[in-house]
Amino acid sequence: MAREERALPIANQIRRLRFEHGEMTQGQLAEKIGMTRQTVAAIEAGKYSPSLEAAFRIAAVFGVRLEEVFQWVGDAPP
Repeated sequence: MAREERALPIANQIRRLRFEHGEMTQGQLAEKIGMTRQTVAAIEAGKYSPSLEAAFRIAAVFGVRLEEVFQWVGDAPP
């Protein structure tokens, strides 16, 4: 039986922020935060939750607060 995929309870604004910051590519963002492009793509697509450290690094690249990048959208309060 196939495993049912469940959406993560965290949404993000990474794609929008990348484009607002000079149409930054996933590869450029990955280089700035010390991760692979594939990892950035998975985080952006909501398939992978970043570590707390990675989340803060992403926010720092864009010069915004963590809450401006990631939002809790799950059923239960965070």
